[in-house]
Amino acid sequence: MQAFIKTLFEIVMIRKGPDAIPYSWLLLNTAAAMWFLPLLIAAVLVPGFGAAAAAVSTASWALSLVCFALVIVLAGYGSRSLQSLTAIIGCGAIIFLAQVTSLVLLSLLLGAVFAQLAVYLLLFWSIYVKGHIISRAINRDWYVGLVIAIAVFLLQYAFSTAVSPTT
Repeated sequence: MQAFIKTLFEIVMIRKGPDAIPYSWLLLNTAAAMWFLPLLIAAVLVPGFGAAAAAVSTASWALSLVCFALVIVLAGYGSRSLQSLTAIIGCGAIIFLAQVTSLVLLSLLLGAVFAQLAVYLLLFWSIYVKGHIISRAINRDWYVGLVIAIAVFLLQYAFSTAVSPTT
């Protein structure tokens, strides 16, 4: 488990690609469980992030995974989809946990503005990391993966905006 998390950190830091992760359904499920941890923490600690927001986040997350899987399969690299999705989910879990931690701690220490800034910077980094993973998965240049990751993010944003309850 420690080696898996270390590998995910190295992917987050753009030192490795999804090929560094073994082909394993168990690791995919572990990464998914890791992703739900910061979601539960956010539901408990972040004001205004309740069950409805958690449901929208989960549905948006699932939509992005379907999009990334389709890109990989349509590019002709379906055999890499398990490792790539494991990397996307696991790296997303690490960055999501960093976002929730930043939001909670920086709100207390420096105020909401700095906390939001940190969250947005981590969001931009997560898009870059997903682009890196996709580019390695489909054997294309990094900017192709980045464009795909941005497109998936925009789709997620549009979906989340459309289904979020109005306040």
